[in-house]
Amino acid sequence: MTLLQAATSPNHHAQRNDLWSARDEACLLLRRQIRKQRRELSEAFQQQAASAAQARLVALLEQLQATGQKINTLSLYFSCDGELNTRPLFETLWQRDIQTCLPVLHPFTPGNLLFLHYHADSPMTFNRFGIPEPKLETRRIVLPAQLDLILTPLVAFDAQGNRMGMGGGYYDRTLANPQVTALAVGYAHDCQQAESLPLAPWDKTLPVIITPTQTLDNR
Repeated sequence: MTLLQAATSPNHHAQRNDLWSARDEACLLLRRQIRKQRRELSEAFQQQAASAAQARLVALLEQLQATGQKINTLSLYFSCDGELNTRPLFETLWQRDIQTCLPVLHPFTPGNLLFLHYHADSPMTFNRFGIPEPKLETRRIVLPAQLDLILTPLVAFDAQGNRMGMGGGYYDRTLANPQVTALAVGYAHDCQQAESLPLAPWDKTLPVIITPTQTLDNR
């Protein structure tokens, strides 16, 4: 049998499907486990963790600016489901004259994101996942090339910077966009770190991941 025949044989397809099924199951179990751990964190712990992680993010921004890298526009997200709280970051960034934006589900290209400027008075709506996002106004759209840093949500990560999200692929597609040159920074609780992750070829690694106790820098 030739390699082409082997690759297109029913047995090959069955084995490949089995591998993907096993990966999908492993992802599902890991997501359930870590999301449960996040939701069980106390409010006091969440506040302490958010403060510690914010200090690390500010230190990273100062380090980048000290080396001449401009940080004018930064993409954040509204945390939910026990995620590390991002709400205090907005005011901190505004005080540093850094513009902030939020991701918006693309209305015409499913599975992709747009980024819109966000400030305290921005009119908001809820997307189909129940997450607040700015109302779509073309004049508020931030082009991918205008982003300097993208704070990236995640469910799980490892020490090598591998990231596992919720499975929608929104950030993987964003980071794969050649117009995106922004530094992608993961933001997570320490309990979200795993020894290894069940990865897919399209999963994007993160150069930097910040937790309340560590800054993993794989740049």
